[in-house]
Amino acid sequence: MGTVLTARQHAETMTQYVAEGIERAKALGNRGPLRLDSNGKLTPDILDAYNRTGFYIFEGAIKQDEIDLLRADMEWLLDRAAVDNGAEVEHQGRSAYGQEFARPVYSMIQPLADPWGGTKALNGRHPTQMAQPVAADQPPHKVVFIMTGMCQTMPSGLRLYGHPDLLSVAASINGDDFVPYNDAIFIKQPGRGGSVSWHQDGVTHWDNPSWDSSIHGFNFQVQLFDTTARSCLWVVPGTHKEGKIDIKARVAANQGVEQLPDAVPLYCSAGDVTIVNRQALHGSFANTSDDLRISLTFGFHKRSSVLGAAGALSESESVVYDAARIAKRSEVVGVAIDARAKFYPEETRFH
Repeated sequence: MGTVLTARQHAETMTQYVAEGIERAKALGNRGPLRLDSNGKLTPDILDAYNRTGFYIFEGAIKQDEIDLLRADMEWLLDRAAVDNGAEVEHQGRSAYGQEFARPVYSMIQPLADPWGGTKALNGRHPTQMAQPVAADQPPHKVVFIMTGMCQTMPSGLRLYGHPDLLSVAASINGDDFVPYNDAIFIKQPGRGGSVSWHQDGVTHWDNPSWDSSIHGFNFQVQLFDTTARSCLWVVPGTHKEGKIDIKARVAANQGVEQLPDAVPLYCSAGDVTIVNRQALHGSFANTSDDLRISLTFGFHKRSSVLGAAGALSESESVVYDAARIAKRSEVVGVAIDARAKFYPEETRFH
């Protein structure tokens, strides 16, 4: 990466790029309210814009009272995070939360780090590394980078998972037999948050004879705070249609500079929800801004994309998704719908 930048220097290098990226984003025509037709499916203009660009921003999709509940749960969870991976205590010396779970709730990193870029992690899908600036005042412990288990750790997170409008979006794009994928919460603390280097999420179906531009599914990101172009996810429009991209070559063609010239920022207000095709080329930069980003991320697949597929990423390759496993994994959707219906009895539940 060459010279190591301070956080302030990194922020300065982003200024013009951010301004130009916002202008590119404004021209795309892929943001607005979440609108459903009389059949409970996304309106054709939204589907067209999503299929054309590979992403869409649903403005104001989650009401403020629900955002407030999500923020409260997140505040509690962050306060009880372990001081490091594998540690048993949090920053006040109390027992850290989540030690009873089989899978760690928190992933901790050094401030402004890129933990996956240029490594073999996650099947090596992050082949280049982002700049890792030096934080202005190094904290005594690591910071939360990503959290897992939103349906187990957050009552508000489980209810959000059963949101009827978001599930209607899943059915609109993946069909009524859609199935759940992973969930994760990305945390970008002001002046601390790490980066996620350029990547495509898909790893299983690039050579599938039935490949199409949506075979690897999509991810939602529910934004709990106003998310600026300096802290948000960036996407290269249309790349979900290109197949597997040589990311190293693409960055090299940009003289090795991580600021890809055709990428756009998914800047949002609190309560906005982004949806991104998992094949689209995307990433995020170290957060050297004063802006907080917390994005609740959860994805969905076509059932046909999962049935018979072998495990990928952190799963063993020996794991095969047969009908019984898919049915068991999909139970979380019903549990979430039920939890939401009990908390919001006046709301029409998703069927």
